[in-house]
Amino acid sequence: MVRKNKLKPLQDLPCLFDEFDVAIQKEGGKMVNFTSTKSQSKSGVESAVSKEHISEVQPIGAIQKKSTLKFISFGSGSSGNCAYLGDDKEGILIDAGVDNNKVVKELTQMGIKMENIKGICITHDHGDHIRYAYSIVRHHRHIGIYCTPKTLNGIMLRHNISRRFKDYHRPFYKEIPFEIGNFKITAFEVSHDGTDNVGFFIENGNHKFAIATDLGCITPRVDYYMRKAKYIMIESNYDKEMLLTGKYAEYLKARIIANNGHLDNEVTARYISEIYTEKLTHVFLCHLSNDNNTPNIAISTASKPLFERGLKIGDATESATSHDADIQITALPRYETSLLYVLRDYEN
Repeated sequence: MVRKNKLKPLQDLPCLFDEFDVAIQKEGGKMVNFTSTKSQSKSGVESAVSKEHISEVQPIGAIQKKSTLKFISFGSGSSGNCAYLGDDKEGILIDAGVDNNKVVKELTQMGIKMENIKGICITHDHGDHIRYAYSIVRHHRHIGIYCTPKTLNGIMLRHNISRRFKDYHRPFYKEIPFEIGNFKITAFEVSHDGTDNVGFFIENGNHKFAIATDLGCITPRVDYYMRKAKYIMIESNYDKEMLLTGKYAEYLKARIIANNGHLDNEVTARYISEIYTEKLTHVFLCHLSNDNNTPNIAISTASKPLFERGLKIGDATESATSHDADIQITALPRYETSLLYVLRDYEN
């Protein structure tokens, strides 16, 4: 029997736009202001965003609230990646490739204090994931930068960055759990072309969140952690036909398609359908290509095999479809800030 997720009413679909990690492009999208009522995305799609504009994942029949987990993306794609994950007391950042002033400003507007952020977890050493890490910790010295020793070496070799970056380094090792505040985190190997690449399996009470932002294929370790999660953030980078018939040079197409490149929409879609169980409540599609994908294509591709199984797909709006959906599928925006998602854990 398929469990239904019941959502509280929402304002609008979150803005949805983005790309991959081919060449770091100058961030040019319009920033969301959480004090405004409307924001205009790069592609012209309007979305309502405010402090009160949040998405809540709440199972039907829930009678006792246990805890909440807050998730927000400040950007997803080769222009910059950064996301926040926090409980009622403290939180962490996943990557730091988005302007630190934007991140600090919008966290503050949402009532999240920088002193409550305990660390930045780095997935790999590409610039769109680490560009603003030192700027954040330089102004907030209590925050550590968590990455593998090999990733640190890659950052220092590949980027023009202060040697004091090392002062904030907190090493971890793949498959060995570590803790940041109330979060238990396990890094796992992903297949990408950085110096050393990881995804994260993050636990906070009964909340289990798996994140893999850049990867060319689903490896056994990715599969293992994704199947354990209630919420997943996974790459859906390109539509294969758009890529093959598009303007990119052949060497670039080969890099993207490679097993250590980026994920095809179809691969991501089949995989989500394969691992779906009642406990998987929310899928965040990330790192969409600006030139070889669109949010509509990524979402429809991911939804198709689930529809064929008879599942109802929500889009995180106040529509009846979302209220009665078995799973919510959302594409994270490239330049803009997503909704603040409040993921709730209940006892029945």
